[in-house]
Amino acid sequence: MPKFAANLSFLFAEQPFPERFARAAAAGFAGVEYLFPYAWPAAEIAGWLRDAGLQQVLFNLPPGDWAAGERGIACLPGREKEFAAGVEQALAYAEALGCRRVHCLAGLRPAGVDEARLTATYIANLRHAADRFAALGASVLIEPINSRIDMPGYWLDDVGRAFSLCAAVDRDNVRVQLDLYHAQIIQGDLARTIEANLERIGHIQIADNPGRHEPGSGEINYPFLFALLDRLGYAGWVGCEYQPMTTTEAGLAWLTK
Repeated sequence: MPKFAANLSFLFAEQPFPERFARAAAAGFAGVEYLFPYAWPAAEIAGWLRDAGLQQVLFNLPPGDWAAGERGIACLPGREKEFAAGVEQALAYAEALGCRRVHCLAGLRPAGVDEARLTATYIANLRHAADRFAALGASVLIEPINSRIDMPGYWLDDVGRAFSLCAAVDRDNVRVQLDLYHAQIIQGDLARTIEANLERIGHIQIADNPGRHEPGSGEINYPFLFALLDRLGYAGWVGCEYQPMTTTEAGLAWLTK
């Protein structure tokens, strides 16, 4: 069975963020991820991890102005200095938390900007981030996110293109973060996608479709996919980034099975 990490931005949300670490450990999780750590001092988060006996698996680079609707700035020309500053902030948190994976949000597609320029900006920013995180032995991940339902206007909304961009960046520590919920909406064909690209997948996330709820609530055959990951020898983490239908604990029956 794969290693599962609780996404604390989605799970145990009935509790204040600092209390979610102990709840995740009590539910049997060995690792945690979440969207952003930057609202709390890194030393405090490190203490929550240590007290709960958890491993920090993943978090995102600073996304720009999230409250104003920005969803990353990596593809946006003219924001390179801000992106580089965000890399340094994330690097300090990754070192303090012992985290060896960060996700780089691409951003929303800006109007009137040539596609080639967006791609060149994205690749250059990713190379910069990869080179900085290589010093920590950490990976930079890119994730195709569906723009049809969950993130309208998101620039990187194609699974195949994510793998092509990963190759174009040409850095050993750049991998694809494959969220199976998003991939199902974008194109489906999940098993073959995993089989064909396993070596370039650095992290997997899960939620069922429709609704982005827990495995077993929708159309995705997760027992089959978990067995496939075992058969293929996937050694990475699987992040549980889903919205529980009721409470987190009530929705964990899939995990106990």
